[in-house]
Amino acid sequence: MGSRQSIKWVVMIKRSDLVHEVEHQLLGLKESDTGYERDLLLKLQPQTKTHALIITGIRRCGKSTLMRQLINKTGKKAFFLNFDTPRLYNFEMVDFEFIDTHIIETKSKALFFDEIQVVQGWELYVRKKLDEGYQVVVTGSNASLMSRELGTKLTGRNITAELFPFSYREYCKFNALKPGKASLADYVSTGGFPEFVKTHNQEIHAALIDDLLYRDIAVRHNLRDIRSLKQLLTFLAVNTGCLVSATKLTQILTVKSTATVLEYFGFFEQAYLVQFVPKFSWSYKVQLVNPRKVYFIDNGLLNGLTASFSDNDGRKLENMVFWELRRSQYEIYYYNEKSKECDFVVCKKNKVIHLIQVCFRLTGDNESRETESLLEAMEFFGMKEGIIITFDQSDTILRKGKRISVIPAYDFPF
Repeated sequence: MGSRQSIKWVVMIKRSDLVHEVEHQLLGLKESDTGYERDLLLKLQPQTKTHALIITGIRRCGKSTLMRQLINKTGKKAFFLNFDTPRLYNFEMVDFEFIDTHIIETKSKALFFDEIQVVQGWELYVRKKLDEGYQVVVTGSNASLMSRELGTKLTGRNITAELFPFSYREYCKFNALKPGKASLADYVSTGGFPEFVKTHNQEIHAALIDDLLYRDIAVRHNLRDIRSLKQLLTFLAVNTGCLVSATKLTQILTVKSTATVLEYFGFFEQAYLVQFVPKFSWSYKVQLVNPRKVYFIDNGLLNGLTASFSDNDGRKLENMVFWELRRSQYEIYYYNEKSKECDFVVCKKNKVIHLIQVCFRLTGDNESRETESLLEAMEFFGMKEGIIITFDQSDTILRKGKRISVIPAYDFPF
C-alpha cells in the first residue's frame, strides 16, 4: 500500500459573505442600546488620524459597548467589524482587500475593529489605514496589544487604554446606589462584570471562565493540557492576595516544570485573568527572585471558579482595592522587610505616593500588627502619612510622629 497524502482543506472567505457580515454587524450595532457610559469614555483622548486608539481588557468587560459609544461620539461615517465570530475564523491578511473596497464604497471616515488580534499581521493593515488618513480604533482581549513590540510595529503611532470590569464607583452609578456599607458588601461579593451585574446569572461566569481558558489561552497558544491549566488558575484564585512562587508550585501541582508554570503565568496575565505584584526593591534583580503576590481580576468571577474563597472577606477586600488602584494606572508593589509586610506601595512616575495596608476590620487582636507593619514601611520610605483601608471604619492613629488614616473603602478616592 502506498502512503496516503493528507489533504488540507482551506475555507476561503468570499467578498459577498464578508459584506453580509459587515452589514449584519452594523445593523446590530445601530439597533442595540449604547449602554452605560464608562468612566474611561471621558478620559480617552480625542481620536486623531495620526494615531490608532487601542483599547484592551478582559473578555466581556464592556469593550464592545465602549466602542459603540465611541462610534456615536465621532459623528462620522463609521466602518465597524468584530472579528470574534465563527464566520471570520478563517480571515487572513489578503481578505483586508475586501474591507478596503467596502470602506471606499460606503465612504467611511472612521474605522472600528473589535478583537482584531485574532488576525495575524493586523498591525500592518492598521498602519496602512493611518497612512491613508483614516481614524482607527481597535479593541482586543489580550494585554499583548499594549506591548512594546506593538509600538514598534505601528512605529509608535498608537494611543493605548485599558478597560476593566465595573469599578466600585461605576457599580454604584449603574445600580443607582449610594457609596456605603451595603453597596460595598454587594460589590465585594458580586464583582463588576457588566452582564453578571445585570442578571446575577452564575452561568455567565462559568461560560466566561471556559472562554478565557480555552479560546484566549489554550487555542491561542496551542495547549493540550487543559486540566493542568485550570488547576493552576484555581490555585491562584484560591490564593488571591498571597505570595506565590513558580518553583514551589511545581512541588504541589501536576505541572512539574518551573518554566511551564511561568509560561502559564504569562498567559493568565495576558488574558487579564490575574496580575502578579512584585516586592518593592531598588534592585530589579531582587524583584525578580522574590515571590510575587497574585490578584484575581474580579471577586464575582473568582467565586464562580472556586467556592473555597467565598467567606474570606479580608482578601476579597484586598483584591478589590488592588484593582481599584490598578485602574488608576499606578505602579504597585508590596513591601516586606524585617518580617513586616505592607500590602501596597503605590507609585506614580517612579515616586512613592501612598503606602496602603488593607484590613477588613481593625480589632484589638490585629491593630498592633497592622500598624507596626505600615509604620515600618513609612520609616523605610521616609513618609509621614500612611493609610489603612477597612470595610467601614474611620479613625486616625498617631505613632512615632507619623499619621495613619483609617478609611473605609467606600470613601477612599481611588
